[in-house]
Amino acid sequence: MAKSLTKLWLGGLKRLLSIQAQHARDSVKRPAARPARPTGKVTAKVKPAKPATRLRSPAKREAPRPGSRESRVRPRAAAWASGSWTRSFHSAPAAPGRLVNHLQYGLYVPPGPAAAPRPLVVMLHGCKQSIDEFAEGTRMNLLADRYGFAVVYPEQSKHVHAHRCWHWYDASETAGGAEARAVVSLVDALVAEHGFDGERVYAAGLSAGAGLATLLAVHHPERFAAVAMHSGPAFGEARSGIAAMDVMRRGTRHDPVLLVDETVDVAAYPGMPAVIIHGDADHVVAPANAEQLATQFLRLDGLVDASGERKAGELREERKAGVVTRDYVRSGRRVVRLCRVQALGHAWSGGDDAVPFHSSKGPDASALIWEFFKHQRRAQKDGAVEHVTARATSGAA
Repeated sequence: MAKSLTKLWLGGLKRLLSIQAQHARDSVKRPAARPARPTGKVTAKVKPAKPATRLRSPAKREAPRPGSRESRVRPRAAAWASGSWTRSFHSAPAAPGRLVNHLQYGLYVPPGPAAAPRPLVVMLHGCKQSIDEFAEGTRMNLLADRYGFAVVYPEQSKHVHAHRCWHWYDASETAGGAEARAVVSLVDALVAEHGFDGERVYAAGLSAGAGLATLLAVHHPERFAAVAMHSGPAFGEARSGIAAMDVMRRGTRHDPVLLVDETVDVAAYPGMPAVIIHGDADHVVAPANAEQLATQFLRLDGLVDASGERKAGELREERKAGVVTRDYVRSGRRVVRLCRVQALGHAWSGGDDAVPFHSSKGPDASALIWEFFKHQRRAQKDGAVEHVTARATSGAA
């Protein structure tokens, strides 16, 4: 009896082992399940994988990452294009209270020799962005390849601000003023080292980066030929983080022209061509900021008086494909351009919406900005700064 039970038990054990072995063989042969293909709208909450190294080869196109969101704007590897991408740091003048002031940056230079000194575009990212994401999302380097300009991406340190926000609302030498000086110092160093065209240096930014671009325009107009503010706040009212949030939510409570006159000696200011882009569905920086910012640059450029009434130039407006474009033109030359994009939230218009804070909705903001920039030049005449603007063409760029 005991022998029979033993035989039965051994036979059952053999069958169990046989079943398990067969299951293991089937699992090896069966192809791995594919990750689900993402559908629907890409939200800004999903972050793409960060680059594995700090120095990347622009010539290599990346293979799609398993499970990664797929871009609706081609090509995906546009951040690196075909030129040289170099990450480094610049030792800027030390701010009060700091022993050193190292500004991290990425520099993109198109391939091939330049027939003339290259223009330089300064790209200022927004909060919670890295320069890698900003380059990939805006695809500005593709335009650099096409038109032959260089692009530099200064990067805010997490040690200075946990969310990498620029202190656009505080022009003091311990905050935004120091950050603006560091960017100017970086620009001067790059122009000297690489021979970029010092008369064709431009600054563009998104959100907090747009705020810093405004600081550069207001306090360092002699260094820049034109500026672009995408989803940026009006300036002159906020002095603290709490006040900055209030401006972002509703715009300035005071007259934007009065704020300019309190900040700048308008009579001595050399002017600054500006392009402003904003989404009508932006719930982070209210669209009212775009209207106020446009008014402020009209004042800086001498097109409106102290009461905000237009005293020079003419207005040309175009409505096309969900975009309202207003050009303020003087003597046939475009000075200020305002673009309001319907249904666009707090994101870079016409960008790669697989990258946070970029959207495929709206016109290509990068192309629109360069189209405006390429007609602007800052020249020195009799020791004074003069902004030279090409004649405007009709319609939106």
